[in-house]
Amino acid sequence: MNEIIKNIEAAQLKAEVPDFKVGDTVKVYAKVKEGNRERTQVFEGTVLKRQNGSNRETFTVRKFSNGVGVEKTWPLHSPTVEKIEVVRRGKVRRAKLFYLRDRVGKAAKVKELVK
Repeated sequence: MNEIIKNIEAAQLKAEVPDFKVGDTVKVYAKVKEGNRERTQVFEGTVLKRQNGSNRETFTVRKFSNGVGVEKTWPLHSPTVEKIEVVRRGKVRRAKLFYLRDRVGKAAKVKELVK
């Protein structure tokens, strides 16, 4: 039984997953269905966390929209996520950036990683 589930899950994995980490600013291109039409919506923000692994891996992105903090969580291998584009790399020392929820303005920024 376990082998059957593993085979089904392996078939659902995406071939190419972009290399992004917590603290990076990313653009998530998500498919949105409105009635009988389908369009792509871009959500740009900072990655707060990545959870689990394999085909059930999820990531959460936070952005400010009209002065209100908005967070969205997507499954990494979901067919609704068209692509993920890394805008800039972030320099962080934490695995989860929940402390950004309490901060506003410049205090909510993450330093850019310079190589």
